[in-house]
Amino acid sequence: MNKKKNQTEQNVNQATEEQVNELNTEQIQEEQKVEKTEEAEVESAEGPSVEEKLAEMEDAHLRLRAEFENYRKRTMKEKADLLKSASERVLVEILPLVDDFERGIQASAKAEDIDAVREGLSLIYDKFVAFLNSQGVKAIDAIGQDFNTDFHEAITMIPAPTEDMKGKVIDCTKKGYMLSDKVIRYSQVVVGE
Repeated sequence: MNKKKNQTEQNVNQATEEQVNELNTEQIQEEQKVEKTEEAEVESAEGPSVEEKLAEMEDAHLRLRAEFENYRKRTMKEKADLLKSASERVLVEILPLVDDFERGIQASAKAEDIDAVREGLSLIYDKFVAFLNSQGVKAIDAIGQDFNTDFHEAITMIPAPTEDMKGKVIDCTKKGYMLSDKVIRYSQVVVGE
């Protein structure tokens, strides 16, 4: 009987071990499924993969470059239009002066009084200087001033007529002009030495 009992116990133990092994295998498989599911959830919670991020960044970079190129072209066009319209405005304001010169030329052809012609030319000159002043252009005073290379260009040096005229501008052959605070043409001057 002992044999039967031992065999029965062995069968039970074997059956129990098989059941335990099956249960362990099922449990391991379930744990693996849960781990895979958790990994997928973690990946989806973390966001896109590295490749997706790279593709997004490349796309954003290309869009940014295209936007910058469009901005650059637009500002260049606006600048060109601004310069064109600014020069147009100045030219339109000069046209009345041209009209005055034409009338002066016609009047001088018939004029017998030279003083009237001079007076007419003087009026046109004054009008033109007023126009330049309205545009921010000012003449540079030179005669009697100390020679200054920031405003004057010496074309020659002559002996000073008096001691106090040494290093000063004696004569101006071409008047200089400034636009706001910038010299747009230097005065060409004769300096005393």
